[in-house]
Amino acid sequence: MLAPLNGILYQALLYFYHLFGGNLGLSIIAITLIIKVILLPIVVPSLRSAKKMQELKPELDRLKAKHTDKATLQQAQVALYKEKGINPAAGCLPQIVQIIILISLYQVFIYFLKQSSVGGIILNPFFLYFDLTKPDRTYVLPILAGLSQLVFSLMMQTGIESHVENPKNKIAKKKEEDNLEMATSMQQQMVYMMPAMTVIISLNFQSGLVLYWVVSTLFSLVQQYFFSGWGGLIPALKKVRSLLGFNNAVH
Repeated sequence: MLAPLNGILYQALLYFYHLFGGNLGLSIIAITLIIKVILLPIVVPSLRSAKKMQELKPELDRLKAKHTDKATLQQAQVALYKEKGINPAAGCLPQIVQIIILISLYQVFIYFLKQSSVGGIILNPFFLYFDLTKPDRTYVLPILAGLSQLVFSLMMQTGIESHVENPKNKIAKKKEEDNLEMATSMQQQMVYMMPAMTVIISLNFQSGLVLYWVVSTLFSLVQQYFFSGWGGLIPALKKVRSLLGFNNAVH
């Protein structure tokens, strides 16, 4: 017995499967795009909030330089968010909803792909050369999933650099720099850890679900670009070019 959300997704998948003449890949792409469009009303506010957070980075850095006490810093940050009309938790709801949909879609795929035929049509599991009922042993889809997630993670980072002089003495300044370096290091680790985890998980998931993840992430990339541009992707590319010995600037 399928849960209500599962039932809706199943019927949608079945409809598109018939509409596209038994092409499961096109059906998954269509349902992915429709889901992303339906989620726009809750995703757009979170994107606007994220853009404001990026623009607020210099002011946040000034607060960090001004307040060494953690509680006082948090109060100052909350006051700044309130003044600018920003809700830092705005990005949580879209993520939660998308995780729920991903879990539901996974269950629907399991149910759908176990059937030898659907609606009187023999199930055709192939899309291009992928068997969407099985993990992709060519590793093309997992790599695409990881790369798209990496680009998205980098774009989510702020591309704004701020230079704030700390008025505290050298010891306090060194301590703050160490804390900032640790926080930045942890953030950077998460940027690269998520794509790595995406690849590992995708290696064992059915290709149909990985296809959904790739299309969904690409849609998110386009959304992110229109709201905040390339974000932290350009600084990351500059750093890579510098490490590789290229001197030409990335525009």
